[in-house]
Amino acid sequence: MDVIELLPRLHLLRFAVGQAYLWCDDTELTLIDAGPAGSGTPVREAIAALGRQPEDVRRIVLTHFHEDHAGGAGELAASTGAEVLAHTLEAPVVRGEVPGPAPVFEDWERPLHAEAVKHLPQDGFERPAKVTELNDGDVLDVGGGARVVHAPGHTHGSIALHLPHHGVLFTGDAIAASPLDGSVMLGVFNVDRDRAVRSFRRLAALDAEMACFGHGDPVTGQASAALRRSADTYAVSDRG
Repeated sequence: MDVIELLPRLHLLRFAVGQAYLWCDDTELTLIDAGPAGSGTPVREAIAALGRQPEDVRRIVLTHFHEDHAGGAGELAASTGAEVLAHTLEAPVVRGEVPGPAPVFEDWERPLHAEAVKHLPQDGFERPAKVTELNDGDVLDVGGGARVVHAPGHTHGSIALHLPHHGVLFTGDAIAASPLDGSVMLGVFNVDRDRAVRSFRRLAALDAEMACFGHGDPVTGQASAALRRSADTYAVSDRG
């Protein structure tokens, strides 16, 4: 796992598939996503290398239920005592009570998905014992106030997290950076592309200097402008 400092309070944790983010307030830490199953040990080691204690992790905010984002949540919550939070539509899936809906693949996405799955554990993952449910507009005690933004389309309960005091936006998989050239793009493997495009536009309208994606390099300057330019290139179908 690679650890990259984006800001003095913000580090990117990059896994074989996907990535998570560690936000450091003065007395507590917040993980935005938790990586795939088996991420507990490398995440705890990264926290220790930063001079903090794993028990400083007070919350794990999941942007959605997919395994590359939620697979490590149960293990990390059990080892740190952190609270796990997810949108009210995602929480039953994260807890393992119901199956999550499958993506509606574009033809070109199928080989990408098949390749990504090869790098994920195949034996399932530990479910968190408890998941606190979030809704659009909730404000968390993170970074001076982090607003939960419902961004459906990738999954029904996908969320973003906006820290307006720091100009940081965590988009989950609603938005991504292209692995080819780093350009901003709509996230892939969506359950509803039209809703995903609308969510992209909603997130692009927020004021953010930095945008942190679930996949690909973050935009570290003038993020809102970059997101708006890309969002304007996507159309919603006539049926949407």
